[in-house]
Amino acid sequence: MKVSSEQVVDLLRAAGESTRLRVLALLAAEELSVLELGRILDQSQPRVSRHLKLLAEAGLVERFPDGAWVFYRLALKSPGRAVIEQALDLIDPQDPVTRGDAERLALVRAERAAGAQAYFARNAARWNEIRSLYVDEAEVEDAILAAAGEGPFDEMVDLGAGAGRMLTLLGRRAGAALGLDLSQQMLNIARDEVAKAGLVQCELRHGDIFATGLPGGCADLVTVHQVLHYLGDPAAAVAEAARLVADGGLLLIADFAPHDHEFLRENHQHRRLGFADAEIAAWIEAAGLILDANIALPPTSDEGLTVKIWTARRPSDRPAIQNAERSAA
Repeated sequence: MKVSSEQVVDLLRAAGESTRLRVLALLAAEELSVLELGRILDQSQPRVSRHLKLLAEAGLVERFPDGAWVFYRLALKSPGRAVIEQALDLIDPQDPVTRGDAERLALVRAERAAGAQAYFARNAARWNEIRSLYVDEAEVEDAILAAAGEGPFDEMVDLGAGAGRMLTLLGRRAGAALGLDLSQQMLNIARDEVAKAGLVQCELRHGDIFATGLPGGCADLVTVHQVLHYLGDPAAAVAEAARLVADGGLLLIADFAPHDHEFLRENHQHRRLGFADAEIAAWIEAAGLILDANIALPPTSDEGLTVKIWTARRPSDRPAIQNAERSAA
């Protein structure tokens, strides 16, 4: 997207201050809260907020409240994003300030991951029970089965496999299925569940949802079930999941609609309190997929949460190829 020379000057003026440039570099890595930015930058929350306000007014970052927290990220469709990315590319990663920020960001991530791993280890054996406190799992699973379709799928990948429920639910429709998770406790439970279901085609593997190491386009069904709300950078997870989707294949995301149950963040390691449709749709579009369905499952009680199921497909030229072959015949 082209911008005027005056707009470029305004963008450079907004970014042309050392702290604000540091903020942009950090937000290029992942979305962060004001408190986290303050810790990394070693600056007060009011001072960080002032810098963020200027960057938001320039359209370089997006602010979005999430319960009692406020997160910031680089604006997805900002006309100045290319300018900022070029400026950030000029920074030497060994610059002392940049290296220090990166090290403190790594510490914030490590603390966050340690808390999540401890939580999963404590609750792995009753994971499905915990989930059932908030939603009607039977209704959700029926909707997931319908949204995924009958298949059959040559390859299925489940990211953040947890206790293995997506594998036991959908694995029979797949010739081969792979579940990835960072928690060894969860993987052990998932292995037991898969074995009890007799799903010899299902494999469980330790893996990172942000960097699976799998080849692009390797699966015609990729599932991300109740995972995004734990992540520091859900957009990056959606991008990696989409990368794995083959031509004509399906990405299925199940998570919560926005809500205000702050205790889930305090007691259950939820980083995000649900996701808006527009947010998920933007990530899907940016990843080159086309939104296929958007399903809402409202709660059965006032304390419950609305579960959302989004499906998206990667465009395929197969029908056109098949038509051409038939014409040639």
